[in-house]
Amino acid sequence: MKKSFLKSLALLLISLATNSVATCPDYLDTTMRKLHSSENINFCDNFSGKPILIVNTASYCGFKGQFRGLESLHKTYGGKGLAVIGFASDSFNQEASDEEQAADVCFKNFGVTFTMMATTSVVGEDANPVFSELGRQTQPPGWNFNKYLVDRTGQVLKHYKSSVSPAKLRDDIESIL
Repeated sequence: MKKSFLKSLALLLISLATNSVATCPDYLDTTMRKLHSSENINFCDNFSGKPILIVNTASYCGFKGQFRGLESLHKTYGGKGLAVIGFASDSFNQEASDEEQAADVCFKNFGVTFTMMATTSVVGEDANPVFSELGRQTQPPGWNFNKYLVDRTGQVLKHYKSSVSPAKLRDDIESIL
């Protein structure tokens, strides 16, 4: 009896692991470096099967105060499964010239603890694979602090322009948790 239970449990775990890998969309099957770090993150390994809020950020943008609201969403909903991911970007010429400065703005000035990725392009031919797909599913960011709410399967549920404060996303986030 004990042996068959362990075998069944092992098969179930293998099945769950296989299904979670299989359900990760291609555009999240990528590895990128965290901001001002040598640590790389594979999005499928870290975020597959989770609802995600993805944001393009810039250190010197007039919307940078939204870091506080994004951090609040992370603290409120992170324990319930939401992943908040910021992508530092100089696509609109408002990012710090080096990663140490960008990291200081995020981590020291605004107390960011959610995942922040190294500076990358989010528009055009040079856009990273995540933003290429977000733009394909909805529209590319027109400025810094565009927000994309992505469901557990990788589908973009909603795109929010820069002017939409993170606090206004709460109802939409709660509906997918």
